[in-house]
Amino acid sequence: MNKGLHRFTLLVTGATFFLLIAGALVTSNDAGLATSDWPLSNGQVFPRMVGNLFWEHGHRMVATTVGLLTIALLVYLIRKERRRSVVRLGIFALVAVIAQGLLGGLTVKLNLPLVVSAAHATLAQLFFCTLVSLSVFTSAGWQEDRRTVTEKGGLPVRYLCVAAVITIFIQLILGATLRHSAPWDHYLPVELVLAHVGGAVAVVLILGAAAFTIFRRFASEKYLANPAKLALGLLGLQLTLGVAAYLTRLASPTDPQPLNPMIAITVAHVACGALVFATTIVLTLRAFRMLRASEPAFELAAA
Repeated sequence: MNKGLHRFTLLVTGATFFLLIAGALVTSNDAGLATSDWPLSNGQVFPRMVGNLFWEHGHRMVATTVGLLTIALLVYLIRKERRRSVVRLGIFALVAVIAQGLLGGLTVKLNLPLVVSAAHATLAQLFFCTLVSLSVFTSAGWQEDRRTVTEKGGLPVRYLCVAAVITIFIQLILGATLRHSAPWDHYLPVELVLAHVGGAVAVVLILGAAAFTIFRRFASEKYLANPAKLALGLLGLQLTLGVAAYLTRLASPTDPQPLNPMIAITVAHVACGALVFATTIVLTLRAFRMLRASEPAFELAAA
């Protein structure tokens, strides 16, 4: 294991999480069209950052920094990492951050179309979890020798974890679509709100099933139990923030501008959603690292 590589990967992952928060602040402050040009802002590389331009151009500066860090990370991986699969994941991260930047520019050029804006927000979450995965793969805990446990009977935990990851990702897409479906001075579409609530119920059921199955079968294995506990804790916080975000958003169209309580709670909801997704990714990777399916024994009937 290369400790320097792992620490740098953690740095890039942390910077990407900050970028997610910066992007959510742009949407919540309704600052997406603070400037009509891209990649410059009002024709300048460093414009006077006043009003909503502070959020929009600040987001672009953070995104540029993350892009440069991702390039540096890929160079670091190529030089120090022997596992080709990890290097390929680093290449995917670079492609994703480039695509993310292009989508961001497209949202401005096309005046914030819903499909492009939602895709931009969704890809941001996917890019973040790619870096979370790289942080796992470059850690000492992943590369050390670890005993494997054979799952016997019942639905394998690994499959439950994969189902949870897929469900959370779909819920993130619904959430991004909902957030970008209406500005702060319009009410949210009821059908999207209901779809998002249904997605939350699905996440609770599937992630809860995965976590409690781990507690029942592998309670003594902290390698699995700890991220399962963290995922459930974050999920509880996320549900609370979701309700609070909806209640503050209900009053938003009657407010003179986006107010700080609505902005803070909504951004926290987005950030916590990313952490739930990331923790479930870690749990899933660890489940595949530690658990293996039992091989059913087949008896041959006598001819």
